[in-house]
Amino acid sequence: MKLFKTVAYIALSGLITMSCSKIGSKSSVSQGTGWKINSKESMFNYNNQFKGQQKAPGLVFIEGGTFTMGRIQDDVMRDWNNIPTQQYVKSFYLDETEVTNQMYMEYLTYLKTVYPPSEEQYKGIYEAALPDTLVWRNQLSYNEDMVNYYLRHPAYSEHPVVGVSWVQAKNYAKWRTDRVNERILVEKGFLSEEAFYAPLTKDNATPFNTQTYINNPSASYNSVIDELQGKQKKETENVYATTNSGVLLPEYRLPTEAEWEYAAQAQAENREYNNYRGRKKYPWDGNYTRTSKNKRAGDQLANFKTSQGDYGGIAGWHEDGGSITTAVRNNPPNAFGLYGMAGNVAEWVADVYRPIIEDGLSDFNYFRGNVYEKAAIGQDGTTQVYTQAQLDTLINGKLSLKALPGETVKVPLEDKDTYLRANFSKSDNRNFRDGDLESSTDFYRFLQEGDNYSMYNAPKHQKRDSLIEAFDKSNNRTTLISDNTRVIKGGSWKDRAYWLDPATRRFLPDYMATDFIGFRCAMSHLGSDSRGKDKTPFFKAGK
Repeated sequence: MKLFKTVAYIALSGLITMSCSKIGSKSSVSQGTGWKINSKESMFNYNNQFKGQQKAPGLVFIEGGTFTMGRIQDDVMRDWNNIPTQQYVKSFYLDETEVTNQMYMEYLTYLKTVYPPSEEQYKGIYEAALPDTLVWRNQLSYNEDMVNYYLRHPAYSEHPVVGVSWVQAKNYAKWRTDRVNERILVEKGFLSEEAFYAPLTKDNATPFNTQTYINNPSASYNSVIDELQGKQKKETENVYATTNSGVLLPEYRLPTEAEWEYAAQAQAENREYNNYRGRKKYPWDGNYTRTSKNKRAGDQLANFKTSQGDYGGIAGWHEDGGSITTAVRNNPPNAFGLYGMAGNVAEWVADVYRPIIEDGLSDFNYFRGNVYEKAAIGQDGTTQVYTQAQLDTLINGKLSLKALPGETVKVPLEDKDTYLRANFSKSDNRNFRDGDLESSTDFYRFLQEGDNYSMYNAPKHQKRDSLIEAFDKSNNRTTLISDNTRVIKGGSWKDRAYWLDPATRRFLPDYMATDFIGFRCAMSHLGSDSRGKDKTPFFKAGK
């Protein structure tokens, strides 16, 4: 009887396994119509053997989850601008380190080579991307060595780039997206290796742009892509990678504030079953800034200013590795494997700054800063592409790069795109709910006759030109917050330990740069939040 039960159990288990495998398998036949997928008869091509998103250069996978975003202790500044809220962050990727001088120099070299500043049509492109090395100057400090050498000298190659504004950081991420996807298309055989050099060897060829390739591939490289086909090309037709193929990676971008704080906390090492046991003050485990392990006992776990006039310790024992920035891997990583999530440099994130976190409206992938756009469609029904660089002048007189040649033209959403929608009603949502009674306290009490209905009325300066510098000197201005102020996260080499807490936050206009702010890139993860099958109920650092 026992033998019979055992055999029956095994047979039943096998039957269930076979059944499940059929249900979960990626069939070559459509379950909707019965037609074969990827056949001429069905006219439907799809990558039904997709094995998961390809790992992009420099990134670390961060499995998403629920966490408490905000400060719950030691708010010595008493600004209460990050009141604790519970949020869910979807899985994503984040740079293992901040973007280094070497990484940024690769970007500058590419721009200078492909868009020579000496040529009139390319003037301003390279200049708009240059970091502001003068951020190192101080009226009462001698820092000319950093002005002259920090960005370009090999001694600082692995140090985080600084002097980069939020606008410049965003443009770097766009460029990085296109260079990585272009390399992938060459490796997969959709493009030939000639594509790398097309802007230099083909007449009027523009560099590769991911969105243009997806929306209107024949317009890529200024419509000479037919000459750059790879081994995937068929005899009578060109072959392009599409979204369906799963080959192209999502864009590199700046992380949202919620993503950055979640990754910096790295609470996963405190997980027990489906709960966090305790709360960490810093990205590492423990409540102190010094390590007690092995020969490094007494060293700081981050690069920060320990006290007045102490940026690194005394001669013979540099407790944090340096007086200014240090190499990006100088200190140990956190539980996610991320370096520099506390100290070294503070970092730009994507969010527009507001002191209020609207958790009542969104507790999933929280982000303030959405500006929805769409690709511009020309008279012929195809996506429009820029043939020349689009430059702008910022308020401080510096050039800003809006788009490179070959990029898709983007325009704001129109009324017809938002009409009777339940989820959004306009293109620019940066100031969503600003001034609403539900999101402010006694807002109307501050209104004066003639004031605009705006909760945040930062100074509005005119753009600088060669003759006039017009500053807003109004006495009615009550805040520095605007739709162009961006959140800064984390502490830096110039900051005290208070700013090492991942929950702290500051802000600065997106056109400004300093000697203590850098950045790192993020990328969305497509598919299930969990990549593995390990559902271990208990996990603790060191076990």
